[in-house]
Amino acid sequence: MRLKVLLPTEVLLDKEVAKVIAEGENGYFCLLPRHIDFLSVLTTGILTLTTPEGQEEFIALDGGILVKVGREVLVSSKRGVRGTELGKLQQTVVAEFQERTEREKKALSAGARLEADIVRRFMELRRI
Repeated sequence: MRLKVLLPTEVLLDKEVAKVIAEGENGYFCLLPRHIDFLSVLTTGILTLTTPEGQEEFIALDGGILVKVGREVLVSSKRGVRGTELGKLQQTVVAEFQERTEREKKALSAGARLEADIVRRFMELRRI
């Protein structure tokens, strides 16, 4: 079956797989090529895929939606990181999320400065 993992800015993965294991709101589930069509809301966690050659790969997802239609499995998530070893994947996820957290803090700080500047300018206009 064909697995596509879609993020807002890129296609993280597009390849043939033999099996997909993911975690939905009701727990873990496994999809094989001949399973019926399926839809699930994914929790934040690890999606495991097995290639036709039997190798496992992992994708850390920040929640999302999984849809299986026929032989195609589509996963949409706001963030995802791909890896072949869980230990290295964890390190990559921690590093990436820390970097994003720093960027988010800077963005919030810039927003607060803009907001303060707008309030100050309104106060100046009031004095006129």
